[in-house]
Amino acid sequence: MAAAAEQGADKAALVQEYILHHVVDAPYWSTPFGKVALPEWLTLHGLMLFIGAGILFFLFGLLYRHKDPVPRGLTNLLEVFVLFIRDNICRPNLGDIDGRKMTPLFCSFFFFILVLNLMGLIPLFSTATGNVNVTGALAAITLGFMIFGTIAKNGFGGFMAAFMPHGVPWPVLILLVPIEIMGLFIKSFALMIRLFATMMAGHIVVFSLIGMVVIFGAYGAPSLLLAVGIYLLELFVCFLQAYIFTLLSAIFIGQMYHPAH
Repeated sequence: MAAAAEQGADKAALVQEYILHHVVDAPYWSTPFGKVALPEWLTLHGLMLFIGAGILFFLFGLLYRHKDPVPRGLTNLLEVFVLFIRDNICRPNLGDIDGRKMTPLFCSFFFFILVLNLMGLIPLFSTATGNVNVTGALAAITLGFMIFGTIAKNGFGGFMAAFMPHGVPWPVLILLVPIEIMGLFIKSFALMIRLFATMMAGHIVVFSLIGMVVIFGAYGAPSLLLAVGIYLLELFVCFLQAYIFTLLSAIFIGQMYHPAH
């Protein structure tokens, strides 16, 4: 009995380590060939960022055939997403001119987040978007455009005018303006937490269910059915969260760029 309990505890510890490998940053990379130590300046999630950027460079720099008069295959698939982002996210929220100019930014948001999300579903890799530092950096880019992009486009007076709705009495503005300025940072904070919490929670659930089989053997087999179902749901969530982050970023920036609308 004691030996069985000790064996079960060892299995549970291995499962816990495996789950943490996918959601927690670490100074090493666990591979089928063992742990690979990383340089002091690089962590596991940092490595995932480099790999994700490399995948995007490979897709759009090498496989994407932008010179073809009629896009086919992978190029056609990628252009479906690019046109959707331009015509259904950027233009409605930023207008035709700003929407076209900023389409590359929001395409970068969408594809980079999507690739990082999908990498988290592959056992070899880790979930970089389950790191609040990564999602915080992405949200900081949106915040930067909300502040400095608005100042560059409309001037500092136009930036402040975004917090002052027309027709509101000045006594109300004394209370309203600080709240609106706080809202600027709250929106960015919400972007950061939404992506971080969703990706971390979903991946923990999937790998915990798989771990039930390791710990309990055949008795935990039914959890595999749940794991497959949640895995498919997570696949959908990977696309959904990339879309939501991109859409909300466009809405927040558009509200600052064009406060009258």
